[in-house]
Amino acid sequence: MIFRKATISRARAAALVVGVALCGSALSPLGASAQVASPSMPSVLVPPSLSSAQVVRATLPNGLKVVIVPNKLAPVVTTEINYLVGSAEVPKGFPGTAHALEHMMFRGSKGLDKDQLAAVGTRLGGSYNADTTEDVTQYFYTAQAQDLPVLLKIEALRMNGLTLSEADWNKERGAIEQEVSRDLSSPAYRYLEQLQAILFAGTPYEHDALGTRPSFDKTTAADLRAFYEKWYGPNNAVLVIVGDVNPVTTLQLVEDTFGSVPRKTLPARHKVAPVPPPAKTLTLATDYPVGFATLAFPMPGSSSADFATADILSDVLSSQRGALYGLVPQGKALFAGFEYAPKKEAGFGLALAAFPKGGDATKAMADIRGVLEGIRKNGVPADLVEAAKRREIAQMQFAANSVSGLASTWSTALAFQGLDAPGDLVAAYQAVTPEAVNRLAATLLNPAHAVSAVLTPESSGNPVSGKGFGGAESFASSPDKPVKLPDWAEKALLKLDKPELLSQPYVSTLSNGIQLIVWPSHVSHTIQVSGQVRQTPSLQQPEGKDGVNDVTEALFSYGTTHYDRLAFQKALDDIPAWESAGSSFSLQVLTPDFAKGVALLADNELHPAFAEKDFQVVRQQTAQAQAGELLSPDHLFSRAIKMAVLPPKDPTLREATPQSIMSVTHDDVLAYYKKVWRPDLTTIVVTGDISPEKAQAVLEQAFGGWKAEGAKPNIDLPAVPLSKASHAQVPDKSSVQDEVVLAETLGLTAAHPDHFMLQLGNEVLGGGLFSSRLYRDLRVKTGYVYTVGSAFEWGRTRGMYTVNYGADPDKVGKAQAAAVRDIKAMQSAPPSDDELALAKASLLRSLPLARASLDRIAAQYLHLSELGLPLDNADRGAQAYYNATGADVQAAFRQWIRPDDLASIVKGPAPAL
Repeated sequence: MIFRKATISRARAAALVVGVALCGSALSPLGASAQVASPSMPSVLVPPSLSSAQVVRATLPNGLKVVIVPNKLAPVVTTEINYLVGSAEVPKGFPGTAHALEHMMFRGSKGLDKDQLAAVGTRLGGSYNADTTEDVTQYFYTAQAQDLPVLLKIEALRMNGLTLSEADWNKERGAIEQEVSRDLSSPAYRYLEQLQAILFAGTPYEHDALGTRPSFDKTTAADLRAFYEKWYGPNNAVLVIVGDVNPVTTLQLVEDTFGSVPRKTLPARHKVAPVPPPAKTLTLATDYPVGFATLAFPMPGSSSADFATADILSDVLSSQRGALYGLVPQGKALFAGFEYAPKKEAGFGLALAAFPKGGDATKAMADIRGVLEGIRKNGVPADLVEAAKRREIAQMQFAANSVSGLASTWSTALAFQGLDAPGDLVAAYQAVTPEAVNRLAATLLNPAHAVSAVLTPESSGNPVSGKGFGGAESFASSPDKPVKLPDWAEKALLKLDKPELLSQPYVSTLSNGIQLIVWPSHVSHTIQVSGQVRQTPSLQQPEGKDGVNDVTEALFSYGTTHYDRLAFQKALDDIPAWESAGSSFSLQVLTPDFAKGVALLADNELHPAFAEKDFQVVRQQTAQAQAGELLSPDHLFSRAIKMAVLPPKDPTLREATPQSIMSVTHDDVLAYYKKVWRPDLTTIVVTGDISPEKAQAVLEQAFGGWKAEGAKPNIDLPAVPLSKASHAQVPDKSSVQDEVVLAETLGLTAAHPDHFMLQLGNEVLGGGLFSSRLYRDLRVKTGYVYTVGSAFEWGRTRGMYTVNYGADPDKVGKAQAAAVRDIKAMQSAPPSDDELALAKASLLRSLPLARASLDRIAAQYLHLSELGLPLDNADRGAQAYYNATGADVQAAFRQWIRPDDLASIVKGPAPAL
């Protein structure tokens, strides 16, 4: 996808940024906005992976609750330890104490100092992170199943002997304060902060868990230790282990590892009982490409007896068959929806509608109010309530399709919802009636307690911080010398085993040229279909018709020639199934209904309605959204990067404008679809509870009649020349930090074997996060940046190398100079033996993680197909990494990387270099 234009609707993308930012971190974990339903309750009501039937659970003598869930999807395990404490229990005036302690959990403990922890984390090759909420603080690791003893040892040491030195806190304080500044640059976060202060006034939920700079300034290590000693005990924790493990021996391992940790006497907890506030209105200026009118209401928390009813109400309000979403096809909103954000003891619901830059916010707000008031007075359709109930129950089947996702589901059920098992929600959903939903709607959707807000797009210079709010934490430090691991870690991790060949999928070609890839997995009674039609809009859109691709993509959601929009959504509800169509398409369905689901997917993909009346609405909406997009700082920054490294006439520099979009005709859409959507450019991946033979038969039946017309077109972008050094500045006057990208084109693609050596070297340089040279030299030693990384982006005909970091304006040049020095050092000498061993371990041990969810498996094979690479590319990479020498890495960097040709693109307030 290198240098390719994204096809997602601009308004939809912007709405997702705001909707997910506002509520995503607290969304109903079992899917408040699911899109699955059926006319009768699914026959398998409680999946084994979500019930207590096949789960080993125990409470140790010290009070630690343990849940072990076997899952054979991949040789991978996730541990998720949930401490039942968060910002709701922090001392008054110190809202960020729980968050600060979360950071300090990565600063070392007795028996495992911070450098050792960073080295162990890298050698594990997995993923690790943490999050702090108002009620629970979570720490999660995903790694190879064989490394479970190491994961448990880390958590036991942190539970019982955290270092918490003042010196370490003084270093980490700066990092967490930069994180606060980063998140405060997000308009969505600022809105959420104000919203919580109003909805939860006078309660511990009044302040977000992030914390504030003033509170961190006056926080000491002694304060953090006091909080740690009060709350971080085994009898205040739930440990969830999911993966390819033996439950009996795993429980014994947990007892051996955690059994000696003493229990604690826990303090009384603060009460959370918010009073519905009087109506209030907020206004915020943003640089989002579109504006948003929002209405927020108090709602029950996830532990409430009314949670299931509130969840079903949320599903109904967000249904594409509902009145709120109906504002979109009516042309009254660019996007409309409802999100439910339940915390443990209380929550809120958020209705939102997007309007174009310069549009009528008052009208958008009135439309939302009108829809919700109608529902409050008249109730919701009973069939949507029943569909939502079936949808929630059916969705539970899919939890086992991701090892880490299943761990998160169990953690949420036990730590947030107070359940014995996630499947316990089935009975609660079944008991929900339309009358109960209507009673709750009449109470909750009361305009007397609604907080309304208008987020207006203005050219104010405020940055769009999609990478900030809700982004990954930045923990710990990078060792600047070889680290001697503890004996237990060294024994487990130091030896690098020769990689074994991974099992391969079943591959065939349908009669019309569709490539079919099947990966059977029987961890649940579900099947997932993922597909893509390979296309390059910048080469295939007619001159003067830029934007026809976006209009075409958006029209797929308006039904088929056999079903109008509402009838098609009902047909999906009646299976149940999730479905989307377009150049990228997907289906999730229960095993018994696979053929029905595929038939509907094929109908949408091969026979889209593309009605004239819908075209008129979608074209207008696309043009309105693009008008704001072209002025947004993020868009200007992205375009500046392209212009810095690409030749002036490169096809990917083509850009849709409101004028070009409005010039697109209905006939243009029909012609574009007929030309671009071809079976011989299509790949379909089927994963889940299916045999290759059954998958091929069903797909052939549904898609086999699709025929290509004419010769297959060449849609490969032309190769590009090697770029030269340049500098570009994208103004962002009110930004505190600069966002910087150093970029250059490459003289090779992912098809060249040297790309493996570049990837291995990048793990040493900037891809290995805390263990990387860039992190060490730009963050730890000098403090020039908060985050830094480097990456390769590969296409069939192009490659690009980038270094990215955020820095204060006066440090941008210093950081760039340090980065260039580190790159040149990769060329002047091979990486050390320790660096190379660490990079190899990280890459090789991470390979099984790509098989740890059906979504990732499908994405991996679609990506390889897009690049034209063999499906066993991971095996080829593993062998290359294992056999590589430092000299091999040095040679690749010397041949292909040109540090003096890096273009510098800066978004922020700093003057040009």
